[in-house]
Amino acid sequence: MNILTITTLFPNSNEPKHGIFIATRLRYLMARKSDIRATVIAPVPWFPFSHSVFGEYARYAGVPYHEVINGVDVYHPKYLVIPKLGMYLTPKLLEKAIDRAVKRLVGEQQFDVIDGHYFFPDGVAIASVAEKYDIPFTCTARGTDINLIPQQPRARRMIKKVFGKASHLMAVCQALSDEMISIGAPKEKVTTLRNGVDLTLFTASDNMQQLELRKALGFDGRLIVSVGWLIERKGHHLIIEALVNLPEVTLAIIGSGPDEAKLKRLAAEFGVEERVRFIGTQTQQQINQWFKAADAAILASSREGWANVLLEAMASGTPVVATKVWGTPEVVASEDVGVLVERSAKDIADGVRHIFSKQVNRTDVRKYAEQFNWDSTSDGQYSIFREITKK
Repeated sequence: MNILTITTLFPNSNEPKHGIFIATRLRYLMARKSDIRATVIAPVPWFPFSHSVFGEYARYAGVPYHEVINGVDVYHPKYLVIPKLGMYLTPKLLEKAIDRAVKRLVGEQQFDVIDGHYFFPDGVAIASVAEKYDIPFTCTARGTDINLIPQQPRARRMIKKVFGKASHLMAVCQALSDEMISIGAPKEKVTTLRNGVDLTLFTASDNMQQLELRKALGFDGRLIVSVGWLIERKGHHLIIEALVNLPEVTLAIIGSGPDEAKLKRLAAEFGVEERVRFIGTQTQQQINQWFKAADAAILASSREGWANVLLEAMASGTPVVATKVWGTPEVVASEDVGVLVERSAKDIADGVRHIFSKQVNRTDVRKYAEQFNWDSTSDGQYSIFREITKK
């Protein structure tokens, strides 16, 4: 079976962690099903050079057109992005970039199915290209493409057209599947395929090793970790505020983003700046070490599809405190491994204290995470693709 994965959420040489969850899902599918051959088209925004004036988009400057990732050919056609103003231009511009790449590839090989990800703008563009080249396609919902963007009436109409054209629709959590159906997706075309966690990459510390790692990182007392892009939606500001009521706790924030300076000022305003460490971008191996050293991992997002970071923390043996939004209750389904809270500084602080009051066995937390392997997801994907290619 020859599949063509198309998504703007995929690693590249400049951003090796960008969309890594999709690369991981594809890697596990190919490892489990030996008859799968895959090619990836992962468009990137076009910018002539890297400069601070382009903000976060500057990181895409210089991404090569072709590279090999995990043994798979990955193509990065460029498309023009007009920040803030171009929401409804982007699907058409993205479509043209994808079309150029597909046209080149179909001259060399035949694809059985397109594996698409993210309904807007990606899914809208993919639907048009798939129709042009008469290739059946699927699309997977991953979060804001279904729980936020459809609040815009025009975008909602465009997404509903994708529902109709796709051979099958997938989502990374049941909450997103339910929302797709409520928007208008045919129930019989929707399947929930949750992300797994890389249990080889994310290894666990036991309670004794955790203390040793924490000391090696230079911390005394309790350590909590928050991982994610530094934007309001990830809620780092609420965790900083929660520290006011957690006087013995130090917070390590891992990630980069536009709100870093704002968050540092906030820490100073609350008088907790000496207990907030901004670690910056880290590799997954480094994040695993931080999790293994931490007493708890905190996720204070306002929206999440399927929060991989929670599974990664628990695979490291670390209990979690998370806001109960969208798919998160499906990830943290046991009080033995974490606590779900409302999205406020007070509730986050209460959640941290609750975790600290329990005798958490890190080995048990790891065992809970082990049920979220990739096998069932890979089997589900394969079954869907096989059914499509029979028609």
